[in-house]
Amino acid sequence: MRPDTGRMRIAVLFGGTSEERDVSIASAAQIIPALRSAGHEVVAVDTATGRLPSAEERRLLESGVAPQPPTEQSIAGLRAGALALSAPNLDVRDFDVVFLALHGGAGEDGRLQAMLDLAGLSYTGSNHIASAAAMDKDLSKRLFRSVGVPTADWLMAPVSAEEVAHTLGWPVIVKPNKQGSTVGLTLVRSATGLAAAIEAARRFDDEVMVERFIAGREFTVGILAGGALPVGEIIAPREIFDYEAKYQPQAAREVFPAEIQAHEARRVQEYALRAHRVLKLGAYSRVDFRRDTHGEYWCLEVNTLPGMTATSLLPQAARAAGICFPELLDRICRGAIKPTRR
Repeated sequence: MRPDTGRMRIAVLFGGTSEERDVSIASAAQIIPALRSAGHEVVAVDTATGRLPSAEERRLLESGVAPQPPTEQSIAGLRAGALALSAPNLDVRDFDVVFLALHGGAGEDGRLQAMLDLAGLSYTGSNHIASAAAMDKDLSKRLFRSVGVPTADWLMAPVSAEEVAHTLGWPVIVKPNKQGSTVGLTLVRSATGLAAAIEAARRFDDEVMVERFIAGREFTVGILAGGALPVGEIIAPREIFDYEAKYQPQAAREVFPAEIQAHEARRVQEYALRAHRVLKLGAYSRVDFRRDTHGEYWCLEVNTLPGMTATSLLPQAARAAGICFPELLDRICRGAIKPTRR
């Protein structure tokens, strides 16, 4: 960081080869201009193809998020031609901080974080161990319960319809154990749909979770610098806040702060902080919940690299706390810089 101006040199890593590639690109499309408008020197790096020249950066960042995730064929093609995630290819060693605008896959599950740790680079988000723990839904749910954070009962496939009916009851959510943005997720209402849903989830992960479905309202809590941001409510057009509802404008409505009692807000914020802490996460995260018809809150998952698109939830929560988007990004970057990095 240049001490005379406070200007930072920032490499924004985005894109990649996960099913959430489009979401990552949309996040970077918001992050990069905001950081530049704050006076920082910013370089765009697609981890699938490398550092982008200006024309290619503009083309990619204007592409937006499609209603559905990228196809298996397009992801396979990217992976076949992807650069290795190595310092010579990414060339981020001369920057003050690496801003991780990646979602899913190697960008969020700890693999890239481990490489950056080995290189002694400062980066946003959580370290490799915490990132891996949060991405593993089975492991994270066990940790939630260890600190008194309610989370819905679940089973791991292979599992029979009879076992699901006896242990969880119908309906259930079937989803990949290590995936985000509801990719590969299915709401299964009866035994007849279970096998197909498990097979669909297995396309994205060898491990598949079958979880009791919590009917009710959906809420989210952002965590920033050790504190909980205002609670938000997500009002989706369908029972599930799915991929299309998450990333298409006006597909869902978000209310910040949520219209709930103050004591309820404090309770769900405390749950969010416990979940963040038990996973040993870094400066920020986002914790998602469902509230059932009895008023109990159930933790769904924790996002270690929350989306930063125009419709994303963490920037909305920060705005409700009086923190504008460029300031949020600035805080995240400055909090990530290691004082003794050089």
